[in-house]
Amino acid sequence: MVSMDKAQRLFIDRLGDAAETDGMSPIAGRLFAALLLAPAPLSLDELAATLGVSKASVSTDARRLLERRIVERITRSGDRKDYYELAPDFFARGIRDRVARWRRIQQLIDGVRADASDLPVAAEDRFETVEAIQSTVLDRIDDALSEWERTPAKRKPRRKRASA
Repeated sequence: MVSMDKAQRLFIDRLGDAAETDGMSPIAGRLFAALLLAPAPLSLDELAATLGVSKASVSTDARRLLERRIVERITRSGDRKDYYELAPDFFARGIRDRVARWRRIQQLIDGVRADASDLPVAAEDRFETVEAIQSTVLDRIDDALSEWERTPAKRKPRRKRASA
């Protein structure tokens, strides 16, 4: 079990709650938070003990986070266990996935505009607002992420802080 103070435990619980807004289970959110705080990759046993849940639950949600490319599974020489850590660009991947979901909404809007014979003026107004926001905001997010990816110094993780 990874040792954590009260603030870290509260952080884990709050991210578990927040994960539901992104379509993840609370355990997946708590798993993400634990890995965000972890000083090194953790095994399923360590994650289960840290979160106080079953190994089966952690395994299921670790697999979901793997599918979303938020975490990576690693192995250690001479150890049969799998270990998990956050992907180096986990946050950028999450943003890109969200932007892709928003772009899919625009595609659906484009489809209904092309196929519907008579849309209400209010719907057209809303669709135009979505399109204006997308063309302004989402393109800027894409540009910012591309710039971040081209700049290795911005991607370099900070080293461990010296203790006082």
